[in-house]
Amino acid sequence: MENIDWSNLGFGYMKADYNIRCKFSNGAWGELEVHDNEYLSMHISATALHYGQESFEGLKAFRGKDGKIRIFRMKDNALRMQDSSVGTLMAKVPVEMFEEAVLKAVKLNEHYVPPYESGASLYIRPVLFGSGPQIGVRPATEYMFIVFVLPVGPYFKGGFQTTPFVIMREYDRSAPLGMGKYKVGGNYAASLVAGQRSHELGYSNIFYLDAREKKYIDECGAANFFGIKSNTYVTPKSSSILPSITNKSLMVLAEEMGLTVERRDVPVEELSTFDEAGACGTAAVISPIERIDDYDKNISYIFSKDGKPGPICEKLYHKLQAIQYGNEPDTHGWVTIVE
Repeated sequence: MENIDWSNLGFGYMKADYNIRCKFSNGAWGELEVHDNEYLSMHISATALHYGQESFEGLKAFRGKDGKIRIFRMKDNALRMQDSSVGTLMAKVPVEMFEEAVLKAVKLNEHYVPPYESGASLYIRPVLFGSGPQIGVRPATEYMFIVFVLPVGPYFKGGFQTTPFVIMREYDRSAPLGMGKYKVGGNYAASLVAGQRSHELGYSNIFYLDAREKKYIDECGAANFFGIKSNTYVTPKSSSILPSITNKSLMVLAEEMGLTVERRDVPVEELSTFDEAGACGTAAVISPIERIDDYDKNISYIFSKDGKPGPICEKLYHKLQAIQYGNEPDTHGWVTIVE
């Protein structure tokens, strides 16, 4: 293994030693296999290539002060991948197999889990795709499940600091009854143009409104949104939003901190009433929002005048991180310690 500058890691691909693979064929899953090759051979007519039949997950492992490695909410990721299989007509990966593959990948690449004081973590990427050949639009009969890992630093270069977002109504993330609630690659491919446009304008990402009426807040980039006001944690409820495991965790922690949690339609005008706002997901945990500019209506909703995260965002961020790193007790059964 090369010498890694743990404290200056970005959020990008780095080869680890091993990945785990398993094939589904003849109606059944095979055995987990260990591979040291980062490439794979695929049929030229695989459904993943032609019809986007695939899904993926993202979760993290953390090395604690005690040296133990903790994986955060692994079962929830397994269940969400099964949901994506329902939406894409793929073979479901059994929860036990998913967890075994993740644990195996982490153990075999244990020396890539960054040290505690570095602020970095081990990113775990399970991916499932149709590997069997079809030329008609129908599901494959063969599937490949892969888990690979890599050490990563903060998703945003500056780490936990505020960034600006922009509302642009010319872009939609997902149709109301479409694939938005599943973690599939097509949703991310569909966001690339809007994301690039927002970056060109100096924003960290685009802020999507609902595709049907353009009245309600949907998601910010590839992350869930939440706002804080009057001791209340407010997050959108929509059939086209990905059910973020980070957001689910933050809602629990917010209630424990004495906040009321509301998951409901959030009109865009309500942005003016929030004291704090954030984007949340596995990669960044919480990305506090400095401001949201409504590009079409020339309105700015400002949540931080000094560029600093708000007190509730900060408290939630550190509370969740403390559980992930083992600095506070895990009273919810979220953490799996790698033995």
